[in-house]
Amino acid sequence: MNIDKTLKPSDLSKLLSRLFGLAINKLQRLNRAWDNSRGAPVFTVDGQYTARAWTQWTHGFQFGCPLLVYEITGDKKLLDLARKKILVHMPQHVTHMGVHDHGFNNISTFGNLRRLMFEGKIPHNDWELRYYELALKASGAVQAARWAGVRVDHPSPHSAGSTQLGYIYSFNGQQSLFIDTMRTLRSLCVAWQLGQKLLHENDRQADLLKRAVLHALVTNQYLMYHGDSSQTYDVAGRTAHEAIFNRTDGVFRNRSTQQGYSPFSTWTRGLAWAMLGFAEQLEFLSQIPVTEFQKSTGLSKSKVISMFEQAARQTCDHYINDCSASDGITYWDDGAPGLARLGNWRDRPADPFNNYEPVDSSAGAIASQGLLRLGNYLGTKGKNYTQAGLTIAKTLLDEPYLSTDRQHQGLLLHTIYHRPNGWDHIPRGSKIPNSESCMWGDYHLLELAVMIWRLSKREQYPTFFSL
Repeated sequence: MNIDKTLKPSDLSKLLSRLFGLAINKLQRLNRAWDNSRGAPVFTVDGQYTARAWTQWTHGFQFGCPLLVYEITGDKKLLDLARKKILVHMPQHVTHMGVHDHGFNNISTFGNLRRLMFEGKIPHNDWELRYYELALKASGAVQAARWAGVRVDHPSPHSAGSTQLGYIYSFNGQQSLFIDTMRTLRSLCVAWQLGQKLLHENDRQADLLKRAVLHALVTNQYLMYHGDSSQTYDVAGRTAHEAIFNRTDGVFRNRSTQQGYSPFSTWTRGLAWAMLGFAEQLEFLSQIPVTEFQKSTGLSKSKVISMFEQAARQTCDHYINDCSASDGITYWDDGAPGLARLGNWRDRPADPFNNYEPVDSSAGAIASQGLLRLGNYLGTKGKNYTQAGLTIAKTLLDEPYLSTDRQHQGLLLHTIYHRPNGWDHIPRGSKIPNSESCMWGDYHLLELAVMIWRLSKREQYPTFFSL
């Protein structure tokens, strides 16, 4: 990746203004036209959003997008639209017992509304705030209840030497841990911050911060590669999509994948989830006093922080050095077999119109924010990550990735949902999916844009845990 060392957030102001201008019109039109009986919009086909009945994990992005655009533009119609839709459609997601997606759905909606109220961008109303916080408390506890323990015979440095481990299992079942869930940990963290506990039979309490930390440590130990073995696929920072555990005894069995090419290559959106998830956790944990952290988790805060920093650095370095093309954009998996037909693809900008393997710009939008957050967390030592994040953002905010066609309902083009299942639309005349958008891609492009806009204006730094 060729990192622009001179780029500043303010250099992207014109590109950001264009994005927000396009988003106002597109979001109003999408939400007026969308038939909510179909569920949530997921990805576009020929420029028009379609549904994919699975888990409705994109509902929060559908209504979170208008909140983000309102945040910058002040467009009251978008705020009113989002509030009404959230009130009607999101309560079911607060108590959804069957998914690992609470951080996607509920932080993107109730969490953003709470943050906007704390920041004075919407009027303060005590009962309205309590409604948002009740939703967030319930969501975090429900998500934490989806818990499976891991057998620990020999404590590992990759899990900070913890003798207790566990994870939030995916919708595939109790045996399954997903890399995606690193970003849903936000729901547990906010609920813990609000004083919520998960109560079991006989009023036995589970600490939500402890479960968030243990989940991240399991992710670091079993889903991430650290380059410390003789295996050829053990590349530091590489992530597998899924880990499988024997639920009879809690023993780890193997790495797997649902949406990547293989368990031994890097599915780049999964990598991006880890990059952003660990960076946000570092920001959150850094503001918790040592004694309070110790009381909740029973672990050494310094050891946990050290592991999280290593995970964040390794994943970000892997993205920059091994997975991205010269412009910072990645193909959907770094082991995709068609990449061999593209020659030295890392040495030139990604080509979404090639004949062999699709790019996934949504991975870039997620990764860019992760890089910026890690750079901010590390301060002067994180300059390279900050510049890499800005470089990717500049690419995504312009054509061919920004959807400037006002008839196209999406914002971010050339995204990929599920390549192995063949769910993505292949336009006529093309051999691979391209030119389409997805709800998480649009949302994370806007979330990234809000962050850079605030940095450029020297406004309050946005976090999911606004106080």
